[in-house]
Amino acid sequence: MASMRDIKRRRASIQSTEQITKAMKLVSTVKLQKSKAKAEESADYFNLMYDTIASILRRSGTIEHKYLKAGESKKKAVIAVTSNRGLAGGYNNNIIRLIAGSEELPAEDTYVYAIGRKGRDGLARKGYTIKADYSEVINEPMYQDAADMTAELLDLFTRGEIGEIYLAYTFFKNTVTHVPKLVKLLPVEADLSEGSAEDANLLMNYEPNEDEVLNAIVPKYMSSLIYGGLLEAVASENGARMTAMDSATNNAEEMIEKLSLQYNRARQGAITQELTEIIAGANAIG
Repeated sequence: MASMRDIKRRRASIQSTEQITKAMKLVSTVKLQKSKAKAEESADYFNLMYDTIASILRRSGTIEHKYLKAGESKKKAVIAVTSNRGLAGGYNNNIIRLIAGSEELPAEDTYVYAIGRKGRDGLARKGYTIKADYSEVINEPMYQDAADMTAELLDLFTRGEIGEIYLAYTFFKNTVTHVPKLVKLLPVEADLSEGSAEDANLLMNYEPNEDEVLNAIVPKYMSSLIYGGLLEAVASENGARMTAMDSATNNAEEMIEKLSLQYNRARQGAITQELTEIIAGANAIG
């Protein structure tokens, strides 16, 4: 049985840990409110951008354009959005498993563009090639970051160095539910099944021509989806960390309660032992 001193030290250590997890939970709660509001405010714009692309393609008939068909290269690129810090439950591992378990993204044919050190390190251990590291972006995502990444990836796609581009991020459903998603960015595959029959029969007129219009709008489409994914991921990360720290705090409280009970029992036993010894000594003298 552990001594009173050992129990007391362990209880003090857990109490110190509990204070840290409480503080981290409060910080994550504040960050969650801000990131959640930002993601919700931006969601309408990104959904509209997707719907616009889908509407254009529905009305365009058959178009031959470089952004609408896979490139000749077998190499693929995936933007993996995770966090720079741990203590967020399964948040980071869910993205790593999503990519590693995808048939479309075998390690030998996939370049990883990492946003977040946890995903970068985890995918590197699984044999993926880390082509670029944008881990600092996740600290404070900006639209320009997404635009810069889009320009770099589109350049590689146009030159034939990669044939497909994917985005892996965590969708924020609510405070406790976060869904890892894998989205193909290029070639553009907007859902053409949606929309009315009237939309499909109205052909789109391009001015000045199809190439120039799609060359202008597809990069904005990609940048919008990437930026939207970043905002969703930040909200998910803070939600996951808040939940994890809440669970850790509750576990610490349970452990402290058990250790306090053990300490009181050990103390009571020590007092009983001392009284027994005193009584036995008094009887021996008498």
